[in-house]
Amino acid sequence: MFDWLQNFADWLIYSFFGIPATTHLGEALNFFVLDTIKIAILLFLITILMGIVNSYFPVERIRNYLSRNKMYGLEYLFASSFGVITPFCSCSSVPLFIGFVKGGIPLGITFTYLITAPLVNEVAIAIFAASFGFKVTAIYVGTGIVLGIAGGFTLGKFKLEKHLTPWVQNIIAHAETEAELKEEKQTLSQRFPVIVKEAFNIVKGVSLYIIIGIGIGAGMHGFLPTGFFEHYINKGQWYAVPLAVLIGVPMYSNAAGVIPIIQVLVAKGVPLGTAIAFMMGVIGLSLPEAMLLKKVMNLKLIAIYFGTIAFFMILSGYLFNIIL
Repeated sequence: MFDWLQNFADWLIYSFFGIPATTHLGEALNFFVLDTIKIAILLFLITILMGIVNSYFPVERIRNYLSRNKMYGLEYLFASSFGVITPFCSCSSVPLFIGFVKGGIPLGITFTYLITAPLVNEVAIAIFAASFGFKVTAIYVGTGIVLGIAGGFTLGKFKLEKHLTPWVQNIIAHAETEAELKEEKQTLSQRFPVIVKEAFNIVKGVSLYIIIGIGIGAGMHGFLPTGFFEHYINKGQWYAVPLAVLIGVPMYSNAAGVIPIIQVLVAKGVPLGTAIAFMMGVIGLSLPEAMLLKKVMNLKLIAIYFGTIAFFMILSGYLFNIIL
């Protein structure tokens, strides 16, 4: 899908600026250009999509449906399962988060979706099945769903709405005005300019966070030695799994980019559970995501969110090492 963008990044860094592809600087800058533009485009398109959904989809019905007390937790299973079939990465968090809270979806259920979506998607499932077989893939998918449910349910019990930023609170407040406009039965062509303008403003508002976060990720991607991870998580010590998650968080990649690395780590003797915990840290939590989330959450809520999810990732890594 983004082959043209990769070609552009290659041309810009390796040909126009003449920085060799074999250097750490060339690799880091190529990563920075590619992911900055890619994430900006995805944020813009996803925000437009969420704007259309918020305009036409009966979000109030979903909110009422998911908020019923007689569902016995199934609302979390639905949110987690929906996360599996949608191809969003962790850096899609801001527009998705805004779309959910504007629709009145409970925060715990919103977190369930946001946790599951980057961890497990159709691309990850396909690559995982080809790399490790269907048994391991089934356990991986099941673990991702359970992780999303457990993390979202736990965070939902903390009553964290007060830690949303004033920017989000203002968006939620204006959602009532948007609901009134929805009742006027405007056509998509009438609403679309407003939706696009709102998407542009959201991307503009988080652009600094995108640049800083991806810059950190690019530095990690380009300058860390190839054998760094093998050296520190190849041993059987008890701290290998939590260390794998911690050193994975500063990285940023999607499942398609990190699973080949997992194959190499496993082939060199890293336990599969430890390697998967590292993968979850990379694709489920990231510094770029943290920088983006600063626009919608205060630092305390980001710390609670990251800490809770990291705990469940570590737990799943230990379970993988026991089961497999």
